[in-house]
Formats: sequence, structure tokens, C-alpha cells
Amino acid sequence: MIKLSAVIITFNEEKNIERCLQSLAGIADEIVVIDSNSTDNTKIICEKFKARVINHLFEGHIEQKNFAITQAAFPHILSLDADESLDEILRSEILSVKNSFTVEGYTMNRMTNYAGQWIKHCGWYPDVKLRLWDSRKGQWGGLNPHDKFEMFNSKAPLKHLKGNILHYSYYHVAEHQSRAMRYAEIAAKGMYEKGVTISTPMIYVKTISKFIRNYILNLGFLDGKNGFLICKITAYETWLKYKMLCELKTKKPVTQ
Repeated sequence: MIKLSAVIITFNEEKNIERCLQSLAGIADEIVVIDSNSTDNTKIICEKFKARVINHLFEGHIEQKNFAITQAAFPHILSLDADESLDEILRSEILSVKNSFTVEGYTMNRMTNYAGQWIKHCGWYPDVKLRLWDSRKGQWGGLNPHDKFEMFNSKAPLKHLKGNILHYSYYHVAEHQSRAMRYAEIAAKGMYEKGVTISTPMIYVKTISKFIRNYILNLGFLDGKNGFLICKITAYETWLKYKMLCELKTKKPVTQ
């Protein structure tokens, strides 16, 4: 049986972290928490669950998660966000994998709870994530804040596990709106640093396409009022990040 390190990054996650840590009981051989100087009870809760807490200045989601890998005692790693937990089916699957780790990585579905409702459409489910892997075979990449783990060998063998990561992302719609603005700003800066360019007409094309894809093609309307709000805010985030990108390039102040 392999030894498994669970790694989590945190900043002021006292309302979420206990649920996350509870779901790792009996699965993780160690829990490593990389904390960005939380000012609430996050560290106290983590220490109650015998997690090893390491303070580290936040430089970006990708950077923080790659640092977390270097702090793990074991190469086989399960990565969760503080607002995520494992359901019982997925817990059982991971326990089985520990007895027979036959591929380089394992994917799993993530299901998001939005203001008390589990979202089954809108392009949000199944939200397949690669979260269990041999850390010697890859690293975190993508574009902040939307990080993803990438295998060095793009054709590396992977397997999909049953069950769900339960994602308690948004307790209130206002929280989604606020995070959309913050994520748009982070994404715009990331695209700017990579030299991404876009024309004004394409901003509107991408925004409208995003709404149509999520609300119509991905059946967001089946999630009712919250489905509409999710698709609307997600489209707004798309518009905002490209608008901010253009303004960064012209050095004009961002307006919303």
C-alpha cells in the first residue's frame, strides 16, 4: 500500500476547512496545509486534525500549489481546495487505489453547491479534475486563477474514479459576483503577462458565446433560477477579464 500526502492551500478558510479535513480521515497518511497567513481560526482547526501547517506568502494559485508538492513527505499526492471534500464513494475509491496505484494519475468528478443547491448543468458538472497523482510525473500549470495539474507526458495513462469531490464554492450569489470580479482581474493580468490580445468585437462574441454554451447547450436552464444566475455571472466574468486585458494594454483605468 502506498503512503498518501493530502495537500491543501488556505487563507481564512475557517468555515470550510474542518469539513475538508474530516473527509480525509483514514485516507491521508499526512495532511500538509500551505497557509497564506490566515487571520481567522484556520490554523487552529488544521492543527486539531494533526495537519502540518506551513506559512507561505501567496504568489498565485499555481505557485502555491507547486510549493505544496515540495513540502509533501510522499510522492503520491491528493490535492483538495479548502472548500472541497470527498463523498463516501470517492473515499472508498481512493482507499482502493492506495492498494493498487496502477497509473500515473486519477481523475474524479467535482460537483458544486451553489447557495444550497447542487448544480448538475451549466457546464459545471461533471467538472472532471485530476487530483490524485504521482507528483514526480507532472506539475501545476494553467493560467491563474484557473490552475490545473498537467502531466509531463500528455499521453500518460489516467483512470477515472467513481464518486464526487463536493465543492462548497458559493454560499450566496453576492459571493459569486465578488469572486467573478476578483478572478477576472487575476486572469486579465495573467493573459497580459503571456501577451494575449483580443479585439473589441471578439470580447462580445466570447461573452455571448459563453452564455449560450452554458445556459442552452449545457442545459443551465434546468438548474432553474440559480442556473440562470450562474450563466449570467460567468458570462460577465468573461467580458470583464477581456475588458481589463484591453485596458491593461492601453494603461487606462479599469471601469466596470
